[in-house]
Order: sequence, then C-alpha cells, then structure tokens
Amino acid sequence: MQEEIERRSNAQRSAEMRARLVAAARALFVAQGFAATSTPAIVEAAGVTRGALYHHFADKAAIFRAVVEAEAAALADAIEAADRPEMTAADRFLAGGLAYLRAMQAPGRVRLLLIDGPAVLGREGLRQVEAGHTEASLRRGVQEALAASARPGVPAEALASLLSAMFERAALDIAEGGKAEDVEAAIGTVLQAVFRP
Repeated sequence: MQEEIERRSNAQRSAEMRARLVAAARALFVAQGFAATSTPAIVEAAGVTRGALYHHFADKAAIFRAVVEAEAAALADAIEAADRPEMTAADRFLAGGLAYLRAMQAPGRVRLLLIDGPAVLGREGLRQVEAGHTEASLRRGVQEALAASARPGVPAEALASLLSAMFERAALDIAEGGKAEDVEAAIGTVLQAVFRP
C-alpha cells in the first residue's frame, strides 16, 4: 500500500513538474517566439534545474511540441463544448467553427499554432499534432454535415482541407485586428452555402 502511494505521488509530482515546465515555456514562446527562447530561460522561468527540464524533454523543440499539443487539446475541448446533439449537423459544424475562432483568440494561441507551429514542427509535424485534436473534429463534422446536406457527393477530405485553411486564415485575420463579428458572419454565410439543403 505504501509503495502504491509513493508511486502515485511520484507520478503526480512528475506530472506537476511537466505542467510547470510547459506553462513557463508557453509564456516565453508567446512573448519572445521559439527562436529567441532559450532552455536556460525556460528553466529559470519554471524555477527548476536543467536536469528537470531534460528529464522530461529531450530539447527545446520537444517542449515546444508539448506546448502545441496542449494548445491543440484546449482548442479541441472548446470545439467539443460547443457541440449540442439537438442541433442539425450544419448548425453543429457552425457552432464548432465559431468556437474554434473564439478559442483561437486566447493570447498567444495564433502565434503558437499558426505561425511558430508550422515553422518549428514542419507542416507534417503539426498535422500529426492536429490529427488527434482539431483535425479529427473538423473531418468528423464535415462528414456529418455533408451526409445531412443535399450535397453528399462532395469530396469530404478536400472540403475539410479547404475549410481548415479558411478557419486558420480567419483566426489570423482576427488576430491582426479584423472584426471578429464580421469574420464570423462571413464564415456563417459560407457554411450555409456549403451545408444547407
């Protein structure tokens, strides 16, 4: 019993240390960007030793990936929270899209996921992160909305890719000062044209 308690507390301490490092790294990556952030700065901001950092992460790119994974998970959670089973498939897709745009307004998220993310992880590396989070939600939503629409012959994969690009561009536009309500209204118009019978 004592050994099980110690194991759990060790696992808990390890998880807390990892979370502390990720939070410190996130703040620095947002403030300075990936290139200007050093591992000694992350160690100092987290208040830990270099050994602690390298126990959990092989290098700066690995901790950056962990930050991006946490951001992608938070984004997917926001999208899922907007889902209401009583809505039509088209309305559910629109609600998820608007939830994405609003969640992308979290400070630093656009920089992490849309600017530094592809630059640091590469497009394929970022796709791997997104595959288990937002991309999965997007593809599922497109398939459901197409199945319920009068356009079931539209290639779902191609449409999902195009809509993903639209949402990313919309998030960038808002981050650069575009009016969120105008962007949301335009997206609503596009999605109605695509998914409404």
